[in-house]
Amino acid sequence: MKDNKVARRLKVRKSIRKRLQGTLAQPRLSLFKSNTCIYAQLINDETGETLLSSSLYKLKISKNNVAGALELGKAIAQQALAKGITHIVFDRSGYTYHGKVKALAEGARANGLKF
Repeated sequence: MKDNKVARRLKVRKSIRKRLQGTLAQPRLSLFKSNTCIYAQLINDETGETLLSSSLYKLKISKNNVAGALELGKAIAQQALAKGITHIVFDRSGYTYHGKVKALAEGARANGLKF
């Protein structure tokens, strides 16, 4: 069962990545969820460079829940605005836009990122 779930997510991730392209002016906000942490990165796909990244570990947030994802979204937005990035493309990496993924996106929007 679990293998089917992971395989389905990776298939959806591939189809999403076909449509999304991050640039220097509008980087791609990519996320990854594990059992213990959530990671977020802003990526310029033209050069293959990670512009900035953050995670629950970096922020010293011990709770891997919706509230933690909201704080991570706010932190990544503050870092992006400090670098002069206001517009991004959101890559949910095959995860359903619900719960932690939605909270991260709303946190980033609340602090001024547009996508």
